[in-house]
Amino acid sequence: MTIDRLRLASWCLAACLLLLGGCASRPINPPIAQANPNAGYRFETRQAEVKDKDALVILAFSGGGTRAAAFSYGALEYLRRTEVVGPKGRSRLIDHVDIITGVSGGSFTALAYGLYGDKLFDDYEQRFLKRDVQGEIISRSLNPGNWARLSSAGWGRSELASELYDEVLFNGATFGDLNRGKGPLILASATDISSGARVVFQQGLFDVLCSDLGAVPLSRAAAASSAVPVVLSPITLNNYGGTCHLTPPSWVKRFTDTDDPPRPAARAIRSLRSMQDFEDSARRPYLHLVDGGVSDNVGMRGVLDSLEILEAMQEAGLPTQLDSAKRIVVFIVNSLSVPPTQWDESESPPGSVQILLKSSGVPIDRYSFEAVELLRDMAARWRTMRQIRRSAAMADNKDPAIAAALRGPDAEIYAIDVSFPALKDKAELDYLNRQPTSFVLPDEAVDRLRAAAGTIIADSPEFKRLLKDAGGTLVTPPPAAASPASRK
Repeated sequence: MTIDRLRLASWCLAACLLLLGGCASRPINPPIAQANPNAGYRFETRQAEVKDKDALVILAFSGGGTRAAAFSYGALEYLRRTEVVGPKGRSRLIDHVDIITGVSGGSFTALAYGLYGDKLFDDYEQRFLKRDVQGEIISRSLNPGNWARLSSAGWGRSELASELYDEVLFNGATFGDLNRGKGPLILASATDISSGARVVFQQGLFDVLCSDLGAVPLSRAAAASSAVPVVLSPITLNNYGGTCHLTPPSWVKRFTDTDDPPRPAARAIRSLRSMQDFEDSARRPYLHLVDGGVSDNVGMRGVLDSLEILEAMQEAGLPTQLDSAKRIVVFIVNSLSVPPTQWDESESPPGSVQILLKSSGVPIDRYSFEAVELLRDMAARWRTMRQIRRSAAMADNKDPAIAAALRGPDAEIYAIDVSFPALKDKAELDYLNRQPTSFVLPDEAVDRLRAAAGTIIADSPEFKRLLKDAGGTLVTPPPAAASPASRK
């Protein structure tokens, strides 16, 4: 055999080994034989760890790539370094958080905080926020060593991204590692591209899929939540629905098995029926998930659905786990940016690509605004009904029919909007609005996003109202690290 033939044979052998070694199988979420509503990572099991039954505190982290991850991290930093002195003593605000919802970029901060707790603040900045995550994903996609795996069925760019997220941030952790009895419940969400339904990574929904969430890697949930359509491939889950003897809670039938369900609960009923649709695994053996921002970019739909169900159940005289709550506090940490354009200054319309990008984002942007307003409307409605009930009680009205008609939540809702328009510094607002939705930002932008979140919370009238109503005295936090802008 000549040297050239030997060299050719060696190259062929190497190529074959590369192809054989490169074939990949996507991670499989394992099935369960029996659904257990009293076990697993879900709201019901976490309630036993809640210390303050009088209040429910929720943080909703929006999508937006590194911009969202940094902005939500800034909110956590402010809550961590800020203490209040109240009727039950002195405590950090972050220790009162019960639930964190995360979408896309916001899901990374939510999941990482759920995993590491206070340790997150040691190195999250360097491990993720100030890292060119986007560049590393592109580099791996262009690496010939990954091409065989990328061509495998069921294995795509999001699987490659998931591997990176695991290496740089999650270190092999699964949802089983979050279920450690302390810290807030973390709810990362994606979108089922087939139906448009939200898919929340919590055991209640995985019961419907007859699957064990505890074995699912956090990196995979983050990859699904941030799988921007076309740019990244969908994340696929196996659906075993209908095989684990699932018995839905009795209250669910009051919403789904009647033509006259309790009101108001239209959005909640739609979500419940979407979950029921997943039970047909014979027709839908797989779910293909993309970016959670497609169905809810501020992580608020689940919050609104839950509060709708709470309201409808209490008005129907049904018990709930939040009957004792006096305050429901929601921080909507929304990094939505609205970059300025000069389109209206020119007679020529924008190009096709520009129109496509804008048209895909406008519905998401509009719903982001509406979600906050819907929560405020709900707060006003609950407040009005409380006042009517108190007036009826003061009138010593004993009529059972009137008493039944006036049933409803007694909790006060505080909707704390943490978004760029709340900034008083318009130059800073303009700077933040210009930051793109990508997984790489300049270090200066990361620092200014973090600082802005704390500034907005501290200045929020709704936050100040919460402190006043709760009888707490704010302990002035130490100043955050100066941003590049403040040093100029």
